[in-house]
Amino acid sequence: MSRWVYVETSAVLRILLEGDRALLKRLAREKKLVTSVLTQVESARGLLRASAEQRIDHRQQREGQRWLRGFFRSCDLMALDDAICERAGQAFPIEPVRTLDALHLASALAWEDAVGGAVIFSCDDRVRDNARALGLTVLPA
Repeated sequence: MSRWVYVETSAVLRILLEGDRALLKRLAREKKLVTSVLTQVESARGLLRASAEQRIDHRQQREGQRWLRGFFRSCDLMALDDAICERAGQAFPIEPVRTLDALHLASALAWEDAVGGAVIFSCDDRVRDNARALGLTVLPA
C-alpha cells in the first residue's frame, strides 16, 4: 500500500521559486499527494510577490502558474473545514506556531486521521519539528 504525502506550501515554493530540482525529484517519487486549498492561495501569492519584487520575470511567472496548475491537478485538495480550523486554534507541541502553519499541521493531522500512514512534505523547520512531535513522518528526511 502506498502512503499519502501531505505537501506543505514551503516545499512547493522552494521548487517553484528556487528551482530546487532535487526536491522536485524527491516529490515526483510520491504517487499519492494531498494538499490544502491554503497551499493554492499561498503559492499563487508567492508567485505574485516574487514578480512584484522582480525576483522573477513575467515569463517565469506564467511558467510558474502553469506548473502550479499541473501540480494541483495531481493532488487531492483538502478544504479548510470547521474541524481543521478548530484544531489549528489549539496548542501544538512546539509553540509559537504561526496561523498558516497551524492550518497546515491541522490539515495533515486530519488527513492522517482519515487515511492513516500520512507523511508531511515540508521545508519549514517549525512545521517539520511540530509534525515530528505530533508523530507524523516528515519528508524530505
